[in-house]
Amino acid sequence: CTAHSDSEVRCVESEQHALLNFKQNLTDPSNRLASWAAASDVDCCHWVGVVCDNRTGHVLQLHLRSHYPVYDELTSYQWDAQYEAYSRSRFGGKINPSLLDLKHLIYLDLSYNDFGGIQIPKFLGSMGSLRYLNLSYAGFVGLIPHELGNLSNLHYLNLGDYYNYNYNLYVKNLQWLSGLPLLQHLDLGYANLSKASNWLQEINKLPSLLELRLSDCDLSGFVPPIPSINSSSLTTLDLSYNYFQNTSILFWVFGLHNLVSLHLSGNQFQGPIPVHLQNLTSLRHLDLSYNTFNSSIPNWLYSFSHLEFLNLDSNYLQGTISSAIGNLTSAIRIELSLNELEGKVPRSLGNLCNLREVSLSYNKWSQEISEIFESLFGCASNGLEILDLSFAQLSGQLTAELGQFKNLVSLSLGYNSISGPIPWSIGNLSSFRSLDLESNQINGTLPQSFGLLSKLESLNIDSNMLEAAVSEVHFANLMRLKTLVASQNQLALEVSDTWTPPFQLNHLDLGSWNLGPKFPLWLCSQRQLLTLGISNTRILDTIPPSFWNLTSQLSYLNISHNQIYGEIPHIPMILSYDSIIDVSSNNFTGPLPCISSNVTFLDLSNNSLSGSISHFLCYKMNEPKNMQFLNLGKNLLSGKLSNCWMMWKNLYALNLGKNNFTGSIPTSIRSLVHLSYLHLDNNRFSKKLPSSLKNCKQLVTIDVAKNDFVGSIPSWIGNRLSRLVILNLHSNNFQGYIPEKLCSLTSLQILDLSHNKLSGRIPRCVHNFSAMATSENSDYPFSLYINHTGYNSDLFESQSVVIKGKYLEYSTTLQLVKIIDLSNNNLSGEIPKEVMHLKGLQSLNLSFNILTGRIPENIGDMGSVESIDFSSNQLSGQIPQSMSSLTFLSRLNLSNNSLIGKIPSSTQLQSLDASSFFGNKLC
Repeated sequence: CTAHSDSEVRCVESEQHALLNFKQNLTDPSNRLASWAAASDVDCCHWVGVVCDNRTGHVLQLHLRSHYPVYDELTSYQWDAQYEAYSRSRFGGKINPSLLDLKHLIYLDLSYNDFGGIQIPKFLGSMGSLRYLNLSYAGFVGLIPHELGNLSNLHYLNLGDYYNYNYNLYVKNLQWLSGLPLLQHLDLGYANLSKASNWLQEINKLPSLLELRLSDCDLSGFVPPIPSINSSSLTTLDLSYNYFQNTSILFWVFGLHNLVSLHLSGNQFQGPIPVHLQNLTSLRHLDLSYNTFNSSIPNWLYSFSHLEFLNLDSNYLQGTISSAIGNLTSAIRIELSLNELEGKVPRSLGNLCNLREVSLSYNKWSQEISEIFESLFGCASNGLEILDLSFAQLSGQLTAELGQFKNLVSLSLGYNSISGPIPWSIGNLSSFRSLDLESNQINGTLPQSFGLLSKLESLNIDSNMLEAAVSEVHFANLMRLKTLVASQNQLALEVSDTWTPPFQLNHLDLGSWNLGPKFPLWLCSQRQLLTLGISNTRILDTIPPSFWNLTSQLSYLNISHNQIYGEIPHIPMILSYDSIIDVSSNNFTGPLPCISSNVTFLDLSNNSLSGSISHFLCYKMNEPKNMQFLNLGKNLLSGKLSNCWMMWKNLYALNLGKNNFTGSIPTSIRSLVHLSYLHLDNNRFSKKLPSSLKNCKQLVTIDVAKNDFVGSIPSWIGNRLSRLVILNLHSNNFQGYIPEKLCSLTSLQILDLSHNKLSGRIPRCVHNFSAMATSENSDYPFSLYINHTGYNSDLFESQSVVIKGKYLEYSTTLQLVKIIDLSNNNLSGEIPKEVMHLKGLQSLNLSFNILTGRIPENIGDMGSVESIDFSSNQLSGQIPQSMSSLTFLSRLNLSNNSLIGKIPSSTQLQSLDASSFFGNKLC
């Protein structure tokens, strides 16, 4: 804002100089203060942000806040760009003491800037004329100066900084507040007040206080009782997210009878909603969300006829909503999500004529959706704008009555059991901006009336049973559409080759649609795309260069599971941090592309990419890579691994399996200190396992099966890699003893050392594999949860193992698998009875060794075992009687040993094929 001054009254010259000096210490990246110029004919009263007294010319007000964009889920696609513009416009630098020359300044607003962690200047406490001081969200840090208590004329003080978790203000006490008798508004949000043990007493001394905001101020300690309440003038109180250790603070709150707005969310209040709240009859805004209240909604709450905003989200509220909710005649927004409410939504809700927003998601309504719509019919349906019923255990069908909610802007019905078609009447919702029907059982065709929704910005029909063709008519008037998520249906897009959509999308996912066989050229017109998913869409084509040009702005690209061919060009310029690229399971050929360092997830697996990996690994060696997940498995890559891994320190999962790599593992692998999953299987790696791997202490999986590794199994695997759950070394040339140090791997669930040249005895300490000794599931994560704008998915670790004589691949159920396979080696001696202590083991394969002695008598203790293979050894004696108690056993192979006697009688053993006992002297 600028002043509207009398033309004969100019800015006071000394104050103009003070402003210019103040400007010199500011950083102004967007040149917002261009009008602040040092020229004789320039009047500072006309400068941006300056307001003068039109009688005296004194500077009265400085409005220098930056404008933080308001986040709206309906327009979230615009927010990133708006925030970027805001970041570029913020002032920074230092606060020049020249402000002290503005003796008449009553208003100073520096909020929403970034002063980069400097302290609030003490000299501000000498600006005695100030009535309004706003330093919120401006990046100040450190001790709040007690000198601010000298501002005896101050009416408004805001130092809150909820968005800036990099900085933290704090106080030693709040005694300085006693110098602010006129203070009406105080906001210290997110400042650390934990040392101000008498904070409530000091607040209670402010006789003029109307608004108090102390959100997230570490006020969790005990609150002493207040002898008398002097803060009865308070109309707004925010004590959210302080995690109070008891409810004593509430006794002070209950005495504030003039409260209009009360925010107590994010504390640890539990039990029933306090009955004394019913005395606060002036309340218009009540927020008790994110606590642990576990009663029903009390009847007295429904008598708050002035209440406009009610938020009880994220508690443990039980029971039903009373029909008395119809008494909340002033209600504008009601939020009851994330509770344990059940029963039916009362029809009286439809009588609330002022109602604009209702959120009932994450409850147990067990009701048909049509019944809820009927409950909202009445004057509520005329004004209702936002309705959230997602995750609400709803069933039934969408009916034509949906079209009666003329002012509905947003409807969320995701993750229910709603079936049937989408009604044609949906086209009547002319105000519609957002529709979420994800993960239901909606079937039939997509009605062409969608094309009438000219204000629609976001459409999510993901994971339903929709089918048939979608044409240009469906999108005819969707000029504002920004988000289209519609994967996991049976839809086919039928548009002309020259179609140009009327929209410019930010987020698009058409996974599992039929878009092929030609590549959909209309995608090349979508120049604002941020995320794109067209996985499994039957494309059999090359990708035009114009499409690859779009990838620089994408943060998520998934074109996997098609039959796309050709080469992948270099993608070195992806701008978005934390980008995801998945082009797996196609027919791409040629060399590996160079990829931007901003990519964190890259899956090029299951293609026909060939050549060396060196250029890919060592591209821009001076530029650390942000990659966390790299999958190059199932290609035709060859050659040696370059020693460039020191730039890949963020890797969490690495899969180079099923290629033609040769040579040894480079020593720089030691740099991968965060690595949890390592797959090098099915290559031609040779030499010994490098000791540098012992630096990768976070490893959960090591799979180097089917290579040419030699030497002994290193003892450091047991000493240093204590988190290992899967150790797969099968089909190499390892020799020597099985090191007893492996028994330190208490979390191990899969141990496969088969098809090597190991000798000696099976270590007796195997009973230390405690994860195998229990039938409980693993706590280790065998999936990598990727949460990204437009993309949420579990990427499952997989493992091929031999169970019941067959190669099986496990992924989603991998945490259930527990096996030991030591087959096809030269192991000797007896089978240790300690092996039988592994009661959670499902498969034990010791075949094709030279084991001797008897089968341990306690083999019946292995209550979970499904497959046992001891074939082709030199075992003797009788089959233990306890084997008859193995009720889960479905495959047993004891053939080609020297066993004698009678086969124990049991349903399990008698049902086995005779070949299980061939080559013995059994009867």
